[in-house]
Amino acid sequence: MPEKNEIKFTTELLQIGNNTGICVPDEVVDNLGAGKKPKVKVTLNDFTYRSSIASMAGKFMLSVSSEIRNKTGVKGGDKLNVILLLDDEPREVTLPAEFENALNQNKKAKTFFEQLSFSNKQRFVLPITQTKSPETMQRRIQKAIEDLANGKK
Repeated sequence: MPEKNEIKFTTELLQIGNNTGICVPDEVVDNLGAGKKPKVKVTLNDFTYRSSIASMAGKFMLSVSSEIRNKTGVKGGDKLNVILLLDDEPREVTLPAEFENALNQNKKAKTFFEQLSFSNKQRFVLPITQTKSPETMQRRIQKAIEDLANGKK
């Protein structure tokens, strides 16, 4: 059953080198009614993920990461049926306990981290959560705390 304010369109998945994305028609962005960088829920092949539409080289685009391509089974050049829904739910990053403890021990790093956007917070958290060994996790946490304490995104 379609959700209220759901917008559907068909397009081709663009791939230029390692960059893969969906070109969103101007009228779709206008119909969402949330400005030029709306946060959306994107559904491809019955898989839904959260993203934001961005303007790149004068076109509205949605990124489709390798993780999303793997989960949806799509590749560059594929014809896609895209469903967009405005996403007004809060975006929160879940912190691994080890990283949260390290942040709590460094007030400067914690204050800087708390001011970051969702995407920038994710840039710090994802490499930490994707590690396989505790040693690598600790190295990445240390690096993140150093960068945050120095005001680096």
